Amino acid sequence: MAVPTSFEVVHICGHTVSHDLSNRSADQRAGYARWLTERKCTDCWRADHRADATSTAEWLAAKRAEEQAAASAWATQFDMPELEGPEKILGWGERCRHQLVTGAYEALVTEGTWDEADWAQLEEQIRLLIRTGWWVDQRGADGADLPELLDAATDADRPTENPFR
Repeated sequence: MAVPTSFEVVHICGHTVSHDLSNRSADQRAGYARWLTERKCTDCWRADHRADATSTAEWLAAKRAEEQAAASAWATQFDMPELEGPEKILGWGERCRHQLVTGAYEALVTEGTWDEADWAQLEEQIRLLIRTGWWVDQRGADGADLPELLDAATDADRPTENPFR
């Protein structure tokens, strides 16, 4: 007698579903069918995860709005120029600039040895960089590295970048 390939499984959610397990080897089918009884059926699993995805998306949208409001308030308070670049990433660039510059202030002035005069000079360099893409590219940088990054970005002796990149 052949080992069955189709199993009627009563899932933990109470739904009964016929599962075709012919893609599994004969010796694994019964064990897999037992394992399925401890899981929700596909429809219930999807419904649960759809709700999770919606709540995650809502949380992320709220978090981004909060970060954007903080970045905008900061840019206004410290008279930062508007960034230029694709509309699609302007908000992201503003958030990246805010996070990197506030991280730099924390590392260099609050915890470091810089005074406000040193910071004011760096702040002028910060105002010169208005390309959104540059700030997005630096999103993972450590705040303490900002002076070196700004020097590299504003170095007049640096060879021109490849326009095809």
